Amino acid sequence: MLSRRQRFYLFKLLSLFSVVRGYNILVITLAQYLASIYILAPNWPLHKVVFDINLFLIVTASALVIAAGYIINNFYDAEKDLINKPTKSMLDRIVSQRFKLTTYFILNLMAVFAASYISFKAVLFYSAYVFAIWLYSHKLKRIPFLGNLVSAILAITPFFAVFVYYKNFELVIFVHAIFLFLLILARELVKDLENMAGDMALNYQTVPILYGQKVSKILISCLAVLTLIPALLLITEFEIGYMYLYFGACILLLVLFILLLVKANNKRHYVWLHNILKFIIVAGVFSILLIDVDLVLNRIL
Repeated sequence: MLSRRQRFYLFKLLSLFSVVRGYNILVITLAQYLASIYILAPNWPLHKVVFDINLFLIVTASALVIAAGYIINNFYDAEKDLINKPTKSMLDRIVSQRFKLTTYFILNLMAVFAASYISFKAVLFYSAYVFAIWLYSHKLKRIPFLGNLVSAILAITPFFAVFVYYKNFELVIFVHAIFLFLLILARELVKDLENMAGDMALNYQTVPILYGQKVSKILISCLAVLTLIPALLLITEFEIGYMYLYFGACILLLVLFILLLVKANNKRHYVWLHNILKFIIVAGVFSILLIDVDLVLNRIL
């Protein structure tokens, strides 16, 4: 049996994990490594990629900045989340705002410190990334559509860091990036529909509040249709191994997504739509292994 003090620290740890969305960071970390192994540096020996100290520092710095970003976002959205996500908000509030801010600064300092072992350019890059996330959380997220656009850009920035490190400028990489960017942007706009109650209460000027749900749905539908283009290009024009199965499934899910979006009219519907896009994004991480199944088996065996 745990003592009362031990239970308190356990809940505090769970609260902090919830605030930084540790599960998201784990997925992003895995995605950076899998993308490095099977997309960005497929001809490198496995051990050279996995045990590359610079890649490890890039992934670590990215994870620390993202965790800090979730903290500062949680800090500014505390009142809104209490309306939109009451259960999660109560768990998050176990950790004090002061502790969150202290952790925010420590994580960012650790990220810059890790980047300093790579190069001075890396320090500048991650310092700019930290500032951009703060600016988004403090100001830009309240600006309709621009906030969504910036959020999507910030979400793919860690992959840009790895992309620059390997200097792989093949067209297929850009098409993958566009596919992911459009998905994330659509997801951000769906979240605005999902969180309308809290946004209205705190006077957040989002697309559905300013222009109505109909306009927001049209915009999301257009993004979903645009996402079909890179998916089709990746299937028909590029060699992506068995990953064509993933993109084929994505096309079907996106068509279903659009049909459900047309009929959606309450928060529960928007949560389902959000989860569909989230599933596509997370499944995409693991589907990277399908690019070269023989390579995967050889590296495992």
